[in-house]
Amino acid sequence: YRRFVLHNAALCAAAGGVESFCIGSEMRSLTQLRGAGNTFPAMEQLRLLAAEVRDLLGPEVKLGYAADWSEYSGYHPQDGTGDLFFHLDPLWADTQIDFIGIDNYMPLSDWREGEEHLDAAWGAIYDLSYLRSNIEGGEGYDWYYHSQEARDAQIRTPIADGAHGEPWVYRYKDVRAWWSHEHHNRVGGVRSEQPTGWVPQSKPIRFTELGCASIDKGTNQPNKFVDPKSSESVLPHYSDGRRDELIQMQYLRALLGYWGEAANNPVSGQYGGRMLDMSRAYVWAWDARPYPAFPRNTELWSDAENYARGHWINGRGSARSLASVVTEICRRAGVSEIDTSALHGHVRGYHQKDAAEARSALQPLMLRYGFDAIERDGVLVFRSRTGMTDWALGQNALAVNDELPYSTEAHCAAQSEMAGRVRLRFVEADADFETVAEESVLPDVETHAVAASEIPLAMTRAEGRQVVERWLSEARLARDSVRLALPPSALGIGAGDVIELPGDGPAGTYRVDRVEYRASQIVEAVRIDPESYRPAEFTEETSPVTPFFAPAPVLPLFLDLPLLRGDEPPHAPHMAVTATPWPGSVAVYHAAADSDYDLLSTQEARAIIGMTETALVRARPGLWDRGSRLQVRLASGSLESRPRQQILAGSNLAAIGDGTVENWELVQFRDARLVDDNTYLLTNLLRGQLGSDAAMPESWPEGSYFVLLDNAVTQLGLASASRNLARHYRIGPARRGFDDPSYRHYQLAFAGIGLRPYAPVHLRAEPAGTGDVTLRWIRRTRVGGDSWDGLEVPLGEEQELYLVRILAGAQVLREETVASAEWTYASAAIAEDGGLSGLVAEVAQVSATYGAGAPAKLSLNG
Repeated sequence: YRRFVLHNAALCAAAGGVESFCIGSEMRSLTQLRGAGNTFPAMEQLRLLAAEVRDLLGPEVKLGYAADWSEYSGYHPQDGTGDLFFHLDPLWADTQIDFIGIDNYMPLSDWREGEEHLDAAWGAIYDLSYLRSNIEGGEGYDWYYHSQEARDAQIRTPIADGAHGEPWVYRYKDVRAWWSHEHHNRVGGVRSEQPTGWVPQSKPIRFTELGCASIDKGTNQPNKFVDPKSSESVLPHYSDGRRDELIQMQYLRALLGYWGEAANNPVSGQYGGRMLDMSRAYVWAWDARPYPAFPRNTELWSDAENYARGHWINGRGSARSLASVVTEICRRAGVSEIDTSALHGHVRGYHQKDAAEARSALQPLMLRYGFDAIERDGVLVFRSRTGMTDWALGQNALAVNDELPYSTEAHCAAQSEMAGRVRLRFVEADADFETVAEESVLPDVETHAVAASEIPLAMTRAEGRQVVERWLSEARLARDSVRLALPPSALGIGAGDVIELPGDGPAGTYRVDRVEYRASQIVEAVRIDPESYRPAEFTEETSPVTPFFAPAPVLPLFLDLPLLRGDEPPHAPHMAVTATPWPGSVAVYHAAADSDYDLLSTQEARAIIGMTETALVRARPGLWDRGSRLQVRLASGSLESRPRQQILAGSNLAAIGDGTVENWELVQFRDARLVDDNTYLLTNLLRGQLGSDAAMPESWPEGSYFVLLDNAVTQLGLASASRNLARHYRIGPARRGFDDPSYRHYQLAFAGIGLRPYAPVHLRAEPAGTGDVTLRWIRRTRVGGDSWDGLEVPLGEEQELYLVRILAGAQVLREETVASAEWTYASAAIAEDGGLSGLVAEVAQVSATYGAGAPAKLSLNG
C-alpha cells in the first residue's frame, strides 16, 4: 500500500504538482486494529507515509486522510467495555496533515411509507426544512436505534452521556463539537485526564466525499448503492428501489446550503478560516465519461445500468427543482405572493417556444407532475398531489340544506365519457433528446381511439410511462364524484384539500375541486387513490446508441471506368469514398450551378483506397506480369490473395490512377502480402484489364492512387444526357447539410468511358509490291467479349467503323473512316507525306454515341 501511495504521489509531482493529496480513504478495518496497550499501529505508519509524501510533493500541497463518516470522530468497540478512543487523533494532530477529510454519507431522514411513521408530519421526504433539520439533528445526533427491531418499530433511544456530560462524543453528526473540543479517550468507561494531541479548531475539515444515490429514500442511507455485481449492493432503509433524482437533488441542496451558511460554519480561532472548507467539498460522483454516452452505451460500460439509481450527477447537475421553475414562471408574470413549499419535482428540461402567459406555461408542468394551484388567503399555493388526507369527515361533520337534503350526493360518469387509451409525446432524456411517445391503455378497453398529448419536457421513457399510467388511473377514479354540504365550522376546507368520507355514504378519499360559500358550503370533489400518485416501477429503457461521427471532410475519388460487368449503365461514373474517421455514410449532392442542390446518392460503405509506395512500369496487357512488385499503403481495409481461378473470374480488380476522372488503369493481383501496418506487396498482376491498356503510362509513379473495385465503389445515378456537361458536386458526411464546412465542392464533367470502344489489337503494316502499305488490325469489343461460343465477338457498336490517322508528331497528315479492319496507304499518298520515316498510324473504332475510341498506334518507320 505504501508503494502504491508513493507511486501516485510521484506521478503528481512529475505532472507539476497538485493542490491536495489524500494518503488514504475509508480504511476502517486497518485504522481500528488495536495493538498492545490500546495503541493503533496503523496511525504511526500513516504518519510516516504522510512525511514521505510531503518530501515528494513539497510544503505547498495540502495533505490529509479521507476518513469514513463513521470513523473520523472515534472508535467505539461496542464490546461492553465502555471503551472510547479518538484513534485517528495522532494522525489528525500530525504536523504533516493539513486538513481533516470526511467522506460524508450521514443519513438525513428516517422516512417510511404511509402517514403513520414519526416523521410523516413533515409531509414529504423532499422537504428541505426536514432534511436540513437532520444535518445537526435526528439519527446520530439526538437519538439512535439500538437494534434493527427498534428501527422497524421506530423506538428511538436518546444519545446522552450522563457520567461526563459529553454527549457529542457519541454523535457522529456533531462535527462542530468534535472540531471545537479537546478529546479525552476512555478506557473501561473512565475518562482520561490528559487529552489527545488534537488541538481544538486547529485544522479545517473537508468533505472529501458527499453524495446520495438517486433512489427512493436515498437520504435514509446515502452511503448505500445498487450494483447487482457487487456483494455490497443494498437498498437504503425502507426503499422500494425506484429511481428518484429529486431526493438526490434535495440532499445536495440541503447539505451544501446548510453548511454554506456562515451561521452554521464557525470561524476558527486558530487559523482564521471556516470550520468546513466548502470550496473543497467534493460530490460523489462526477464521471469523466461523457453524458449521455454514459450511461447509454451499455455494451461498452458494464456499470452503465447502475446509473439510474446510482450516485452519479452527470446529466443531473443541470436539472431544476419543480418549485424553482414554477417560481420563475410566476415571477416573470408579476405574481410574487406564492408558496411552493409543498411542491416537489425534478425538472430535467422544459422548453417554452413563445413568451406565453403564465397559465399556459404552467399547464404542461401540472399535467406532468400532478400538482394543484390554489388560492389561500391571498397567496397562490402550489401543492403536489400526494393523496394524503387533510380532513377526515365523520357523518356528524356534514350539513343539510335545501339543495342537498341528504348531505351528500354521489355521481358516476359514463364509461364512454373517458378515454381508455392515452398517448404522450415528450423529449427523451438520457438519450439524443429526440421526441418519443409512450402509451397506456386500460385492460378492458376495446376501442382504438387514443387521447394524445404532447409536452415540451425532457423525461426518461419510464417517467413518460408513469405519467400516462397516472393519467389513466386519475381519469378512471374521477368518474366518481360527490357534492357535500358542510357547516360554517368547516371553512378551513378549500380547493385542493383531500377529504375522507365515512362508510355510510360514498365512502372513500376525495379531492376538493370547487367550493361554493352559502349558508352552508357546497363542496364538489372527485375520487382519488393515494396509490395513483405513487410512481409505478418500470424498466429503464433508452433508444439505441447513435454513434458519433466527426464533422471531418471525406476523400472522394471519381472514376470514369469501362464496363466492369457489362450490365451497368455505361455512361455513369463510379465513386469511391474514404475518411478518417468514417462518418457512417456520405452524401453526394449535385446541381447545374453552385446552388439549389439535390441529393444524388448516399454512400454507406467505406472504399478501400490507398497510395502506391513503389513505381509500376508499363507491361504487356492481358498477360501475367510476374516481374512487377507493387507496394500499396491503405487508408483502411485489407487485401487478400486469391486463387488463379478467382482472378480469371474477375476477383481482386483494382484501379490505379493519378486521381483525375478518366486516367485509370484496371489491374488485377493474385497475391497480396502484408509487409507493414496497412501496407501490402502485390505480385502476379494482370495489367490493362477491360480495355484500360489505353490509359497505361510508361510508369505509374510512387504516390499514385489505388482503389479496390469492390461493392463499396458504386456508380452515380446520372442521366445519359449529362455526359460531358460540367456540373457542381458537394460531398460530405450524410448526417450534415451540404452547406456544412466539412463538405467538399467539385465541378466535373464525365465522358462516359463505358461507352468508349476498346483500342484495336495486332495493328500491323504490310507492304505491297506497288509501294502501297496496307494496315490491318483486329477489333475488340466492350460488350460480351468473354464468350467463346460464337465465331466472332459481338460488334458492340451500331456499325463497324474505324477512324484511321497518319500523324507526324502531333500533326495529323491524313484521316479517313473505313468500314472494315484494313486500310491501304497508297504510295502516292506516302510520297506526298514525305515518306514513312517518322510517321505513326493510329486506328480507333468509332461509336455513334461516344465517337472515336482509344486508338491503337504503330510506327511506320520504313
